[in-house]
Amino acid sequence: MKKKSSVLFFVFLIYSFSIFSQSVSNVWVSDLGNGTYKNPVLYADYSDPDVCRVGNDYYLVASSFGNIPGLPILHSNDLVNWTIIGHAILKMTPEERFNTLQHGNGVWAPSIRFHNNEFYIYFGDADAGIYMTKASNPVGVWSQLTLVKEGKGLIDSCPFWDEDGKAYVVHGFAGSRAGMKSVLGIFEMTADGTKALTESRLIFDGHLTNPTVEGPKFYKRSGYYYIFCPAGGVKPGWQLALRSKNIYGPYEEKRVLEQGKSDINGPHQGAWVDTPDGKENWFLHFQDVYAYGRVVHLQPIVWKNDWPVIGIDNAGSGCGTPVVTYKKPNVGKTYPIATPAESDEFDGQILGKQWQWQANSNPLWYFCAGDKGYLRLFAWQLLGEAKNLWNAPNLLLQKFPAPDFVATAKMTFSPYKKGERAGLVVMGLDYATLTIENAETGLILNQIECVNADKSTPEKTNTSISLTQNTVFLRVTVIQSKAMNKDGINEPKANCSFSYSLDGKVFIPIGERFTAREGLWIGAKVGIYCSRPKSLNDSGYTDVDWFRITK
Repeated sequence: MKKKSSVLFFVFLIYSFSIFSQSVSNVWVSDLGNGTYKNPVLYADYSDPDVCRVGNDYYLVASSFGNIPGLPILHSNDLVNWTIIGHAILKMTPEERFNTLQHGNGVWAPSIRFHNNEFYIYFGDADAGIYMTKASNPVGVWSQLTLVKEGKGLIDSCPFWDEDGKAYVVHGFAGSRAGMKSVLGIFEMTADGTKALTESRLIFDGHLTNPTVEGPKFYKRSGYYYIFCPAGGVKPGWQLALRSKNIYGPYEEKRVLEQGKSDINGPHQGAWVDTPDGKENWFLHFQDVYAYGRVVHLQPIVWKNDWPVIGIDNAGSGCGTPVVTYKKPNVGKTYPIATPAESDEFDGQILGKQWQWQANSNPLWYFCAGDKGYLRLFAWQLLGEAKNLWNAPNLLLQKFPAPDFVATAKMTFSPYKKGERAGLVVMGLDYATLTIENAETGLILNQIECVNADKSTPEKTNTSISLTQNTVFLRVTVIQSKAMNKDGINEPKANCSFSYSLDGKVFIPIGERFTAREGLWIGAKVGIYCSRPKSLNDSGYTDVDWFRITK
């Protein structure tokens, strides 16, 4: 008990420092300041969220696929105000695989649990099996990844330690690798959570009424084993609850959350947690909003006849619909408004926690010159025969933070050879950049777009102008609109307009409007990069004075 208290106190100190050392977003704040909140609580792509509570602290993890650092960890005291406190993975393994681009592969649907005074995270790598990492301090160093169960197509794993000391994992199957989906399995593992003891045993078949069942989360309440899981697909689906008195079933099933007449489509997989006093129950889940990724919502839960009812059940059917605004969880006190980091003045000696690379990082890509007030990005070549930035591991990116926002970067470009480039990028299956290039005629500014980048499509330059200086302010303005898509859904569109400035005051529009697209299983991202056409014995660079997200 003493060890647990000291760990939590240490975490609290670090977290308190992080809250007061960062600014609150001015583009999306869920806390309405009057005892209520609006959904999403995180308007950013934290897909497949899972949450656990330890004392008064909540910890959230989300899928990160092949992006590094991976397995982001967020902290909250009230389920509404969240900050990024770290990542559990600094390099994906095996390194030879993840040093190259692995779009859509890697970390799928993690789960986080606190057991025996340690935090455990499990996730499925669809090409390798189910992995685990653990730590006594969620802000500290996490253990090397342990392969708990090898096997293609094993995904969406969640551990459970029963009262008798036995340990289990429930998981889904990826049809693309396993050859079948829409079923859930359970295997027993060692009590220390490191190794599977049995083969997976199928405990639920969703083919008839709950196709594509996946993302299971394991709980126990009032003598029942519960599995919360989504079905029906990411965008059009719904939430199920399964229950049984026996861990291997048979499981009863009940639909407990669906879109109904709300605008929140396919309320998808998430986590059940309670308040510290145990009097309130809540559910965090994601909604897929196309280019903006999978954003996180918070729903109330009430229990009726030992079934959870999530959201608001106005019809009395036992199946709720999502709320847009609601009273905040009663956690016993009011906590300060907090949001994940967005802007970066680059005045530190390490990268901000909001940033990720597209693959395992190379220390030669960047230099954090915080004492001088800038981040230096060195020019680096594309991988192999790549024709565009889809296969550029050295893009430094962060998630879209809101429906509407402006991203501005101040850059000073110092090239080494012709063909080197540096710029601002909106990245996805399609991407667009505002790029400074060291051309044969001198420095030029290009507004570029690339449609179907994942299919190796070449870039197209929309506009090009000459530059007379190497310090330029680059800007993209993102504004959301809605348009009916081919499926009859009013799809949110992320409309991007580029501009530049030579003095930081007057911004001049440049190029053509671009409509962002999501990446593979992730939302569009915005960020910065520096590249060269081929490997050389040295590199040019760009110094990024700051990167700011504003209205």
